[in-house]
Amino acid sequence: MALAREIYRAFESIVGSRNISEDLGIRETYRCIPAQSSAHFGPYDQKTPLPQAVILPGSTEEVQQIVKLCNKYKIEFKASSTFWATMGYIGSDCAIQLDMRRMREIEIDAKNMTAVVEPYAIGATVQAEAMKRGLTLNIPGVGCSSSPLASTAGWAGFGPTSIFMGCATENMLGAEWVLPNGETLRTGSVGAGNGWFCGEGPGPSTRGILRGVVGTTGTMGVCTKVAIRLHPWPGPDHIPSVGDAPAYRAVLPDNFKGYTLCFPDWGAYANAVNLFHENPDILFLGHRQYNKFGRNLKVAMIKILNDKNKQLCDLPELMEDPVTQKQNEDMKIDVQVILAGMSKRDMAFKEKAVDTILEETGGWKSEFMQEPDIAAWNLMYLLRLGHKNLNYTLCGAYEGTFGLTGNVFVSSSLMEEASALKRKWELESDCIAAVGGDSDMGSISVMGGGGATGWEFFTQFDAYDKESIKNTKLFADATQEWMTSKGLGVDFCRWNEDARRPDGYNYTQEQHDEMYIKLPQPHVTAYQYKVREAFNPNKLTGSYYRTLTPEKLKEQD
Repeated sequence: MALAREIYRAFESIVGSRNISEDLGIRETYRCIPAQSSAHFGPYDQKTPLPQAVILPGSTEEVQQIVKLCNKYKIEFKASSTFWATMGYIGSDCAIQLDMRRMREIEIDAKNMTAVVEPYAIGATVQAEAMKRGLTLNIPGVGCSSSPLASTAGWAGFGPTSIFMGCATENMLGAEWVLPNGETLRTGSVGAGNGWFCGEGPGPSTRGILRGVVGTTGTMGVCTKVAIRLHPWPGPDHIPSVGDAPAYRAVLPDNFKGYTLCFPDWGAYANAVNLFHENPDILFLGHRQYNKFGRNLKVAMIKILNDKNKQLCDLPELMEDPVTQKQNEDMKIDVQVILAGMSKRDMAFKEKAVDTILEETGGWKSEFMQEPDIAAWNLMYLLRLGHKNLNYTLCGAYEGTFGLTGNVFVSSSLMEEASALKRKWELESDCIAAVGGDSDMGSISVMGGGGATGWEFFTQFDAYDKESIKNTKLFADATQEWMTSKGLGVDFCRWNEDARRPDGYNYTQEQHDEMYIKLPQPHVTAYQYKVREAFNPNKLTGSYYRTLTPEKLKEQD
C-alpha cells in the first residue's frame, strides 16, 4: 500500500527528500522475521509488514511533526534505533517506520554523573565518552552496539554490571518524550527546567507511566532524549587493547581482576550468588557468559577464539584433549566476575571477600581462565560487551529458551533437570546444536545490589533450514510445557508471544481482550487500557502495550 502523494510530500517537507524513502528495496530491508523474543525463526513463512515509507528524523521537533501528521491521517508508526528485535518494527500495513540513526548526540555531565543521549548513541560510544570523565554505564546484555536509550526507555535493560549499577529502571532519570498524540513531555528535573540530573520525587510519576518495570517497547510514542545515571569507573580514560580480532585483550591496572568462580554443585553456586547479593559492594560485574557455547564446548571455544590459527573445525580435536576435558569439567558450574577496586584497600577487601565466599561454599577459581592472555580477553569481553557477534558463531542463529529468572535457589535447583531436557533434544533431534545440554547464560542480578537472576538457555539452530526452524519451535513448545509444569511462568522465548501475532501483525483489541480477561489480575491491563486512551487515543503504535477493555471486567463480574 502506497502513501497518498499529499501525505508523502507532507512527511518529505519535514525531513527533506534525502531522509524519506518509499523505494521497495529500501522498505524491504525494514522487515523482520517474527519470533517471540527476537528474530530467529527463519525467512520462509512470515515477516513483519512492509512499511509504507521509511523516515529518518533528525530532531525532536521533526519527530513531533511526523507524529502529528500520523494522527491526522491515522497512520501507525514505530521508532527503532538499532533494530535488535521485532519489538522495534511496525505491525500494520498502514504504517511508517522511523529509523532514528540521525539522532546520536551525547552530553556527559560529570558533576552530576549523567549522560543525556539520543536514540542512536550506542553503548560503546557512550561508554567511551564517559570513561574520559572517570565514569561508565550499565550496558545491557544485548551488547555495546545497542542503544542505551532504547533499553532504558523501552525494555528491561539489565546486564552483567547490573549488580553494581542497577538496570534501566534504576538508571533512567529525565526524559524527553514525544507522546503518541504528538505532544512532547519532559519528565523529571528537565520537565521543571532544572537540567537532567534527577528523575522524579516520591509518589506517582509520569516516568512510571511511560516506562514502567520493563518498558513499553515503543508503544507509547518516541523517546528522543533520556538522561542515564552513570557510575564510577576506576580505570584509565579508555580501555587499552592489544591482539587480533576476535581476541582483543584489555590492558588494565591491577585494580581490575576477572575471575571464573567454580562450584561443586548447584547448591553451593546458589549460596555463593546469594552472598554476593547480600554484600553488593564486592562485585563490579557478575555474569554467566561463556556457557552460551554450551557446557561441553565452552573451554574448547574459548581456546579457538584466543588463537588466530584455530577454527571451528578444530573443535573435535580440542574436545578429545585430556587437558581441555579437565579444564572444562573444572568449569562445569561457574560464573564470571570482575572486581574493580576504587583504592588499594578497597581492592584488597574485595579479593578477600571473594576468597571467603569461595571458602564458605567450597568453590574455587578456574586456573585456565587465569592464564594471562585468557584473563585479559575475558576482561575486554565483559567490560566492553563488544563480542556479541559470537552469539551466532556455532549455527548462525540462536533463540533463548527456559528463562530461569527469579530466585536463584529455585532456578539453580532445577538446572540439571532443564539441562537434561535440552540434552535429550540435542541427541534425539538434529534441529539444534549439541552443546552439552546446559547452555544457561546471563546476569546474576537484574537489579542493583542483587536479588533475582536473569538467565536464558542459548539454543543454537540453523535459521536457513526449514526443518531446523520447525523443530526449534517444537523444542520451545517443550520448554514452555516444562516451565508451566514447574510453576515458572512464561518461557523466555515466549515473553512477547501475546504482544505480536505469529504472522508479524499487531493483535486486535478483541484478541487481547480474549487473552487478558483470563489473567489472574486482569485489572492491571484494564488500567493500561485507560492509560493508552489518555496518551494514544488513535492507537497508532502497535500492540506491545497490553490492554483489556474495562467493560470486559464488568461482564465477567
